[in-house]
Amino acid sequence: MFKLCVLISSLFLALQLGSALEFQDCGSKTGKFTQITIEGCDTTKAECILHRNTNVSISIDFTLAETATSVITVVHGKVLGIEIPFPLSNPNACVNSGLTCPLEKNESYRYTATLSVLNSYPKVSVLVKWELQDQNKMDIICIEIPAKIQ
Repeated sequence: MFKLCVLISSLFLALQLGSALEFQDCGSKTGKFTQITIEGCDTTKAECILHRNTNVSISIDFTLAETATSVITVVHGKVLGIEIPFPLSNPNACVNSGLTCPLEKNESYRYTATLSVLNSYPKVSVLVKWELQDQNKMDIICIEIPAKIQ
């Protein structure tokens, strides 16, 4: 009986851990993200809930292996394998995003931004692809965030 209780507890714990939100690297080239914070996102769930007609704040801590003279933010929503651009009010990550360019190699940085979740967006699960690109359009960091628009 004790073994059965331990087995059931272990399975329950594995199911809980399996449902936690995971941020995936999708091709970072010259940097590495170390922490991601999304305002209002419950990281115990498998998807981050994005409510329509709201603004969502995100912060990304990362380290850089090469100097970047400029940084541009590119965001896409991936639905059924199709990438759809998310327009940003400020794609220049060197302005009002916590970064001051140029960025030096072997340093740590915190990038912050606000994403508008428009009322016109459909209620759908989406894989948000968030990229910070350098002056050569090379991904400094690329992060995939499982989300659901409600």
